[in-house]
Amino acid sequence: MEKQENKLCCRVVLFPHPYIGHTTPMLNLGNALYSKGFSIIIIQTTLNSSNSRTFPNFTFHYIEEAPLSSEAFASLLDPWETIALLNTSFSGPFRDSLFKVSEDDSNEKEPISCLISDPLWDFAGRVADEFNLPRLALRTGGLLAFVVYDALPLLRQKGYFPLQENDPEAPVLEIPPLKVKDLPSEASHVALAAVIKEAKSYHLGFISNTFKELEGSFLDQFSRSLPCIPIYPIGPLHKYSSTCTDRKLNEDHSSMINWLNTQAPNSVLYVSFGTIAAINKEQFAEIAWGLAKSKQPFLWVVRSKLVDGAIVNDDIYPEDFLQTISGRGYIVTWAPQREVLAHPSVGGFWSHCGWNSTIESICEGVPMICLPFFGDQKMNTLHVSDVLRVGLRLEKELERQEIECAIRRLMVEEEGEEMRERIAALKEKAHSCLMEGGSSFKAMDQLTDHILSFLCAEKPRR
Repeated sequence: MEKQENKLCCRVVLFPHPYIGHTTPMLNLGNALYSKGFSIIIIQTTLNSSNSRTFPNFTFHYIEEAPLSSEAFASLLDPWETIALLNTSFSGPFRDSLFKVSEDDSNEKEPISCLISDPLWDFAGRVADEFNLPRLALRTGGLLAFVVYDALPLLRQKGYFPLQENDPEAPVLEIPPLKVKDLPSEASHVALAAVIKEAKSYHLGFISNTFKELEGSFLDQFSRSLPCIPIYPIGPLHKYSSTCTDRKLNEDHSSMINWLNTQAPNSVLYVSFGTIAAINKEQFAEIAWGLAKSKQPFLWVVRSKLVDGAIVNDDIYPEDFLQTISGRGYIVTWAPQREVLAHPSVGGFWSHCGWNSTIESICEGVPMICLPFFGDQKMNTLHVSDVLRVGLRLEKELERQEIECAIRRLMVEEEGEEMRERIAALKEKAHSCLMEGGSSFKAMDQLTDHILSFLCAEKPRR
């Protein structure tokens, strides 16, 4: 467990969004700030909430009111509709929670320096202003997606919409190397405009889970989108020391690791599509037989509701599939992803390309097969496959021969070995940027000074 060497005697309030892909980096940011000496307060909804006992150095305030149960929340497949629902439901409860935290301030020796929230909360900034509380935003995804979202009005003006689906490979000249197929659907534009508007209201600064060596060119474009707003690329956030208590290994976990221990170095393909993405039975069958036909060992996370919202059981697998892959394939409902990616037997990661998964794979030097579903995953895939050249892109129309070919290209052919060499160099940069003198180390020091400066001045309303 991380120890605080230099306590700064002030508190920072963090307000994560309940999507796991957003909650996790916010809690990792809490670890980073705690290691710098800040006291950490988490205001969190009970949806997908973290167990406070696993973060003994944080103070948790839970928003009990919820428009739906955790089970119902998990079953919602349209992320933008879900975000809109949560924004209409939690504004008042968040204001009440922040009031309680602020009231505590009068009885504490440690003042509250600022609020750091997810810009998916379209009300958090306004509420913070009511309390005269300085506020920062955490950008939990990659920077290219933000640049694309911010450019949507220009791209509409330039005639890219409605999308010309008959020419998906056409370049988007305004944002190279973007292609038409990478652009977000028009159905999401209203929601994306609201996110961008909220993000631009955070004039005191942006924190980003990235590092300069990973997204340098996009960092420059991001800064042009948000002129005069400081940005702090302090990632990879999951590499900061954790304040979590250790979890006990269960039997399934031990069995999985023991199986990985029996496999040859760089031979196993790890397959996981995150916590939200869903596929139909036909796509599931093509994935299954593509894995089987590749003849490569694989560890596959088949979580509940991955396939048509169904509970996982043996009936969802194609006939004879389990017998065909016996001994070569290992299937689980959950895996400790960072531990798996760090295992020496894992040589590839077939991912949905959410930003957390992408940066975790890069940090462990594991090249990727990318299967984007929604949101920023298309842009992350573009970054991985076309910019960094450490992964292959699969289209949504899955076909077993294409899957078999992609797996073999990544795992056993020269093309995959070249990707492994490139991503190994990125892994080293991800490590060195956090060391003294590194880009993220410097950005973290700058962020610390920035947060402390709020206590030395009259708290602004913007």
